[in-house]
Amino acid sequence: MYGNNYPNDFDSNYENSTPGVYSGYQNAPQTPPEPPVPKKGNKWVRKLAVGAGVGLCFGIFAGAGFYGVQSVVGLVGGGGEPAVTAETPVEKADTAAAGSVTAVSNSVTTVTTDVTGVVKNVMPAVVSITNSYTEQSNFFGQTLESQNQASGSGIIVGENDTELLVVTNQHVIADADALSVQFIDGEQVEAQVKGYDSDKDLAVIAIPLEKVESSTKNSIVVATLGDSDALTVGEPAIAIGNALGYGQSVTTGVISALDREIEGTNNGNKLIQTDAAINPGNSGGALLNVKGEVIGINSNKIGGSVVEGMGYAIPISSAKPIIEDLMSKTTKGEKVAEGEKSYLGISGVNVTEEVSQMYGMPKGVYVGQVYEGTAAQKAGLVKGDIITKFDGSSVSSMEELQSMMEYYAAGTEVEITIQQGSPNGYQEKKVTVTLGSREEADLEQ
Repeated sequence: MYGNNYPNDFDSNYENSTPGVYSGYQNAPQTPPEPPVPKKGNKWVRKLAVGAGVGLCFGIFAGAGFYGVQSVVGLVGGGGEPAVTAETPVEKADTAAAGSVTAVSNSVTTVTTDVTGVVKNVMPAVVSITNSYTEQSNFFGQTLESQNQASGSGIIVGENDTELLVVTNQHVIADADALSVQFIDGEQVEAQVKGYDSDKDLAVIAIPLEKVESSTKNSIVVATLGDSDALTVGEPAIAIGNALGYGQSVTTGVISALDREIEGTNNGNKLIQTDAAINPGNSGGALLNVKGEVIGINSNKIGGSVVEGMGYAIPISSAKPIIEDLMSKTTKGEKVAEGEKSYLGISGVNVTEEVSQMYGMPKGVYVGQVYEGTAAQKAGLVKGDIITKFDGSSVSSMEELQSMMEYYAAGTEVEITIQQGSPNGYQEKKVTVTLGSREEADLEQ
């Protein structure tokens, strides 16, 4: 079986050759070499060696690739943050001050969902508000009235010698026949409107301290107002409010965006956007940072069932001056009796946001006519004036102006802010009006 390894004339050459030399092979041995005998087991050893080498190379390249991926996402090396594993020692931060922040042993912070400390401290400053109002509807030419209720939220922001003061949204208390506030301990107390700004959708209501039980006083706190100008997109946010009127509840999320202007809502004011769930009833409630400071007053939720995760809040930094002004106003008390109602003596047309932008007119109530012998005429109002404020509160419609006047009896002296046209545009002017009675108004002229 090995004969084919040698020349065909091997025998003759071998016989005639000199010792040690083949004619066909130089320096060949004197005798033919023995055929190689395969070593037993070498085949399997080689296979095992090759397999081990391939496995080692694969492990080296796979490990290098995995290390590179980890470096990119910041899990190890590359200046990134170390991953928190079961073996990583973790120490909780002070939950009373920052319940949603957990501190890792190497001083790196990571956000968690533990907000119990913040909620425990701030929830006593949030109240539920019930607005009892009369709804009118027209049915085949007849006006029908029905009594209804709407729910909202509020934040305790201060007190004076006689009142506990709560800020909320203006639309929460709009057209109210009666308002009631429920505190964290379940105690309910009637409240009165102190003042509101419909352009900013803000209002302050007052609860007489004499009507608040001592046990309730011990269970509530005044909220701490923060700085919304210092907010950063992505930082945690906590919303507390009377969602759907079921009572106080908590939702969490992040600051999704800042300085949002939502067309057709909140009169173009810039808002905070968050994905913390804000549902009907949450309006007027608190949007908090992880320190438990109020950074916004929850106001809008757009899109209904179509858009999710887009809630809005009025930034507290822009709301503070308005809140302070409203807190200083005289509490309205109860609406006056029918026979004591006051009248101004005008017919008006609403200057809406759209009309204002289209014609360059101030928002408010355009005076279409001033009736003879009325309070408006005596105060110097004329056709073409635009009423923008009544007793310091902004006016956006004739209906709102009439609603405001329900708290003022005939003979009350109030300040009205108007905008009067001039060759240089509209000029602001303040006039003092002594409100008249229905007989003086003579509205049938």
